Amino acid sequence: MIDNQSIRKKIQEVKYPGFSRDILSFGLIKEVTIDEDQVYITLEITTSNSSVPEEIAKNLKAKVGEIDGISNVNVKMEVTTPDTKVTGNETNQRNNPTQQNIETLQQVRFIIAVASGKGGVGKSTISVNLACALQDILGKRNKPNSVGIMDCDIYGPSIPLMLGVTQQPEIEENLIIPVSNHGICTISMGLLIDEDTPVVWRGPMIMKTIKQFSENVNWGQLEILIVDLPPGTGDAQLSLTQTLPLDGALIVTTPQKVASEVARRGARMFEKVSVPIIGVIENMSDSIEEPNSKNAIFGNGGGLETAKALQTQLLGSIPLDINVRKGGDLGIPIYAKNKNHIISSNFSCFIKIFYQGSYS
Repeated sequence: MIDNQSIRKKIQEVKYPGFSRDILSFGLIKEVTIDEDQVYITLEITTSNSSVPEEIAKNLKAKVGEIDGISNVNVKMEVTTPDTKVTGNETNQRNNPTQQNIETLQQVRFIIAVASGKGGVGKSTISVNLACALQDILGKRNKPNSVGIMDCDIYGPSIPLMLGVTQQPEIEENLIIPVSNHGICTISMGLLIDEDTPVVWRGPMIMKTIKQFSENVNWGQLEILIVDLPPGTGDAQLSLTQTLPLDGALIVTTPQKVASEVARRGARMFEKVSVPIIGVIENMSDSIEEPNSKNAIFGNGGGLETAKALQTQLLGSIPLDINVRKGGDLGIPIYAKNKNHIISSNFSCFIKIFYQGSYS
């Protein structure tokens, strides 16, 4: 007997091209109907690559057609071409399978992911200092309060500590209002749970929370929203890159081989979802006390090798300095405390590259 359950099991065997994840879990299936020995499947997909729906339809007909009693599988594709956004002087067309038009992000001009392959490389430290540097420059351009951080590291949220925010966000008209400090607005799981409460969730709960951070937070009018991703390339990262209209990704690594190799593998995820890699930042490079030391704590050259492997550019190397750690622990990022510090000057590299020099 032909039934929806057997059909959906077969649909789960159809992977989205280039991914190990199936089209059903991606939420592409709009409707499945059965008319005697005929099956009708309707999909909604956002892509600018015409070969993607063609391949999905072909594989879908083959898999579902294996069910006994089915004479024909009819596949209807409702294809939407991604919107075009302008970054600097270049046009970036996205090709994300489930990318949605999120109302709460309509006034956000740029959305940039800060990612790493592994934890402990200082990704959140980079995020908060870049945000402070961007806010400083945008403030001079009469665009105050134009930068936000979405802390998507659900298991280990550290953005609230580094920004020095502790208050719980308020809710207005069914939307969460981000909390702010140093001119940066943010939302984080760290603001929604007690300090000592662990987040013991499976993947679906993590993905639901990230979706709420996107759709149920009043981000308002921002020039740029930095998305601090959790380390790795699991379901949470993949779902986020498929849902948010990302303009690009910034890869963070430390110089040592184990970090740079993992960073390269992690960055490949963005290539698969057609999110451009803006560049690589090498964190915790030479010590300020011992520049170019032969006894570099974390080695040498990992950032440059990562950038070469990803065919992008090394935006800069952030030296190892105790003041950066102290600033993070106290909730005063090094850039917010002293924009003239040698570490602070390094963060302007991202702004120069992203805006192609127009904000330098």
